[in-house]
Amino acid sequence: MPRPRSELVSAADTPYYHVYSRCVRRAFLCGVDQYSGRSYEHRRGWIEDRLRVLSSLFSIDVCAYAVMSNHYHLVVKLNPNEARAWSDDEVLTRWTALFKGPLLVQRYRAGEALGTAEAATLKSMIAVLRTRLTSLSWFMKCLNEPIARQANAEDGCTGHFWEARFQSQALRSERALITAMAYVDLNPVRAEIAKTPEDSEYTSIRTRTQGRDTPAQVRQAVVRAANRDELLHKRVTAKCLASFADDSSVESSDSGLPIRLFDYLELVDVSGKQISEGKRGRIDPTLTPILDRLGLNNDEWFQATVNFRSHYRNGDLQLGCSA
Repeated sequence: MPRPRSELVSAADTPYYHVYSRCVRRAFLCGVDQYSGRSYEHRRGWIEDRLRVLSSLFSIDVCAYAVMSNHYHLVVKLNPNEARAWSDDEVLTRWTALFKGPLLVQRYRAGEALGTAEAATLKSMIAVLRTRLTSLSWFMKCLNEPIARQANAEDGCTGHFWEARFQSQALRSERALITAMAYVDLNPVRAEIAKTPEDSEYTSIRTRTQGRDTPAQVRQAVVRAANRDELLHKRVTAKCLASFADDSSVESSDSGLPIRLFDYLELVDVSGKQISEGKRGRIDPTLTPILDRLGLNNDEWFQATVNFRSHYRNGDLQLGCSA
């Protein structure tokens, strides 16, 4: 019998989780249906954009993701302390970006005066909403349900789109976290959909290496999703993917992921060149290292990760890369 999610997810035990959700139908979620020949590739962008929106609203960071043909993987970090620092108005702004909210919330947001009892009730509601904005279950609900509705509308059908509830796995050590992230980023390579991680579409590693994780780029993704969802408020503060730690903060779990991005890219590249039991694909072992393929050298990449802000101009990474 499945255990309640409250027994499986606890930020006090570990903030990191690997999450997985699979489509229930024979037809591919985001690939090409071999029976009808119809392509659903555009749905991969739905999920990627929705992830941008939700990570910008919830106190949950996306560390890694891969959207495959009939399932997707996420590695997320729960940040309940972030939500505790939000004002009551900010909690309501974030929640009403996704839902209209109860009538009392709507009246308050419209500027109506509330009585003493109503104000106390509103305070209780805000406490509940603050908790929901830290919840992995609510995050996944707000991800999967809109995608299912869009797909059903496009297919002209009703019924379940996702296979049961999402699956989650606690990552209780730094080794487990980094291993899970590499596993997620290498999914397209292992499935022989892509030849290298940097060419794997709709993955976090491609987003990072192609310079599509700047605030301006994330903002564009949020607006694209907002234009497609009538209930989604457009005034959302865009959030990038979870950041990596530099040398001076690698020991601090609050400063970023416990590894430098430079080292993570090398780890993924080396791991992807190894043969994995039960998997078809791998990176061609004769290829040059990933940083060489990206036209970056060790010193440039180190300086970029340590001095992030000074290396970004107008949404692009300035590294003097080779042509």
